[in-house]
Amino acid sequence: MTLIQTIIISIVEGLTEALPISSTGHMIITQHLLGVPQNDMFVHSFTFIIQFAAILSVVLLYWKRFFRLNTSPAPEGSNALQILLHKFRFYWLLVVGVIPAVIIGFAAKKSGLLDWLLDSVWVVAVMLVVGGVFMLFCDKLFNSKDNEKNEVDEHRAFKIGLFQCLSVIPGVSRSMATIVGGMASGLSRKRSAEFSFFLAVPTMAGATLLDVLDLLKGDATWATGHNVFLLLVGCAVSFVVALFAMKWFVAFLTKYGFKAFGWYRIIVGGIILIMLLSGASLNMIG
Repeated sequence: MTLIQTIIISIVEGLTEALPISSTGHMIITQHLLGVPQNDMFVHSFTFIIQFAAILSVVLLYWKRFFRLNTSPAPEGSNALQILLHKFRFYWLLVVGVIPAVIIGFAAKKSGLLDWLLDSVWVVAVMLVVGGVFMLFCDKLFNSKDNEKNEVDEHRAFKIGLFQCLSVIPGVSRSMATIVGGMASGLSRKRSAEFSFFLAVPTMAGATLLDVLDLLKGDATWATGHNVFLLLVGCAVSFVVALFAMKWFVAFLTKYGFKAFGWYRIIVGGIILIMLLSGASLNMIG
C-alpha cells in the first residue's frame, strides 16, 4: 500500500467504525476502488489493527465510565466471589459479552472462513443491502419508551455477544449487530450504542492479537520499515477520526434512529451490486 491509500482507508475506518454501516465492508470496498491487493496477509492484518486503534477512541471518550469500579454495596449474603464480581461488574459484563465472539471468531479465523469473507466484495454488497432493509424497520421492531429504565445485565450482555457474532460476515456491521442485540434485549438505543462501543474494545483487542501473532509466525517479509510506518499512520488517523465520529453518532442515533443509515446501506450496496453484475471494474486506478 502507498501512504495515500493508507490515509484514505484509515479515514474511512475512523468514520465508519461506530456507525452501523460496516467499517470492514467499507474498507474492503475502498481497497478495491484504490487497487489494494486483497490476498495479502499484511493488508488483512492492517484492516483489523486500525479497527482496534479506532475502537480505542472509546476509552478516551468514555474514560470515566470505562475505568470504574462498582462502589455500591453488594447484595446481603453475597460470598467472596459474588462480592468480587459485583465490584468489577462493568468488566464482568464485558467478559460475558465477548465470550461468543471469542468462540465463533477463533473458529472462523482458524478455518480460513474469515479470510475468504474478507476477500469477497460480493458478500459485502449483499449484506449492506440486506442489513439496510432491516434497519428501515428495526426502530419499530425493538424500541419502546420503557427501555430507558433497563440496564445491561449478564443475560443481556450474553445476548448482545451472540448478535455480535453476525459481524464475522463483512457488511453486517459489528456496531449494527450489537446495538440491535441490545435493543432486542430491551435496552434503549443510547444504552445499546454505548455498550456496543465498550464491548468492541475486548473484541477487537482479541481479533488484533490473533492477527499480530499470525503476522509474527508467518513470512517476515512484511516487516519493512515502510509497512510499520503505514501501520502507525493508519492507527493514528483512524483513532483521531473515530473520536469525532463516535460522539456525533450517539447523538444522531438517539434522536433519529437507524432509518438514514438503512437507506445509505441500500444505496451503496445497490451501486456496488450493479457494478459487479455489469462487469464494471471497482478499481478506479487500475
